[in-house]
Amino acid sequence: MFQKYLNFLRGISVNWFGKIGVVLATSSFITFIILEFARILGIFTNQYMGLITYLTFPTLFLIGLVLIPIGWWRYTKQRGKSTKELLNERFSPDDVVAHQTGSRLFLTVAILTLINVIFMGGASVRGLHFMDTPEFCGTTCHTVMNPEWTTYQDSPHARVKCVECHVGEGVDALIDSKLNGARQMVLAAFDIYSRPIPTPVHRLRPARETCEKCHWPDKFYGSKLKTIIHYDRDSTSTPKYTTLGLKIDTGHPGERAGIHWHIGKENEVRYASVNDERKKMIWVEVRQEDGSFKRYTNQRLHEDAHAEDIRTFDCIDCHNRATHIYEDPETAIDDRIRKGLLDRSLPYLKREALSAITANYPNQAAAMSGIEAHLSGFYQRNYPRIAGQKMAAIDQAITVLQAVYNRNIHHQMQIEWGTYPSHIGHRGTEDGCFRCHNQNLVAEDGSTIAYDCTTCHSILSNEEDSPFKYLETPSETDRNAMMHEYLKNEFMNWY
Repeated sequence: MFQKYLNFLRGISVNWFGKIGVVLATSSFITFIILEFARILGIFTNQYMGLITYLTFPTLFLIGLVLIPIGWWRYTKQRGKSTKELLNERFSPDDVVAHQTGSRLFLTVAILTLINVIFMGGASVRGLHFMDTPEFCGTTCHTVMNPEWTTYQDSPHARVKCVECHVGEGVDALIDSKLNGARQMVLAAFDIYSRPIPTPVHRLRPARETCEKCHWPDKFYGSKLKTIIHYDRDSTSTPKYTTLGLKIDTGHPGERAGIHWHIGKENEVRYASVNDERKKMIWVEVRQEDGSFKRYTNQRLHEDAHAEDIRTFDCIDCHNRATHIYEDPETAIDDRIRKGLLDRSLPYLKREALSAITANYPNQAAAMSGIEAHLSGFYQRNYPRIAGQKMAAIDQAITVLQAVYNRNIHHQMQIEWGTYPSHIGHRGTEDGCFRCHNQNLVAEDGSTIAYDCTTCHSILSNEEDSPFKYLETPSETDRNAMMHEYLKNEFMNWY
């Protein structure tokens, strides 16, 4: 049996085209099978081996198959004979002459064709499956995607595949994503991609097709208690508490609404932004009960400000960093102190940690040594006794701060502090709620979009020593007294 196929391969290797085609098709087929078994057995786990296995070798196999008929066509032209005559020359009479069950040559071609179809089909399915893995997305183009891969692994959606948000469902979405992927491969190959990667990503699938597969707007109701801890830059890094009763309702007719009112089925918000960057609003329109839209126009923009894209508000207009979350330096340090990763008993820890990670470093290596020198030098100079007693805590702080820096700063992609701000909330930025909720967006009747603090949340404490300060000590004004009574009733379960 093996000899029969060997004779067939020799018979079709009529010139260099045919020989190269046979070598490519045969060697890539055998190598693919070996590597596939190695990956199944866990011998090879590197994603670059997957790239070679599922993309390179099937491509070489296909090229080999194409070269074989090209070689045969050139051979017929050079010899000036018919295909039948050449087959009689290259193969034995028993191979060519048809029998009751067909000629051996025909059966060999049929079997090999079936093997080729099965191989290419299986390789294509395995290749598509491989390209749908987060590891492929995050590690194949290491320089370009490493920042996104780093933040993805430490995100609320770390168990959600990239393709579920970036591709979506359906054949159209699959084809569009592959074409876009091919374009990105060309940009990466010729090193002509943007640094940093521009945002927002306009090609993302609508939130209705992605986010709302898991997050059901009809189930956004009630209130959620959220306590935020910030630490002062004093010697003891004193904690300050901000506690909010977040109103997260989508809202229904005749009922109060909360933050998710913006995406309720009964509501629709449209807007146009400068350069379609979704930051500075040109105008915002809100659908009214009669179906008409009320427009609020930005009074501080020039009249020639315009945008090509009119966008309907959805989840990612606020949750723009739902997965690839880049921290701001102060919040990153607060979070590590709260988790106990940074020892707050070290004098001026918050202040010095912040200074260490926000210094201007030319590259990653310089940052690692700079952070270590800054923190260890500070305690050795100013608190030599503490430096000796708490050397382990200082070393751990250095390691944690270096990890914070490596997570958020990526010099090769020109990503610095604040490159990718979050639109959630409004603390210290105008890129969040205040894009729309401000006094500059004015309707024809002179009204503005509400921007009162209690529109989206109730405040139980604001940078106070206690998480529930406003419940413990009623305010003097009537308004605050009323709020105190309301909050006390609403949050008695937590008080």
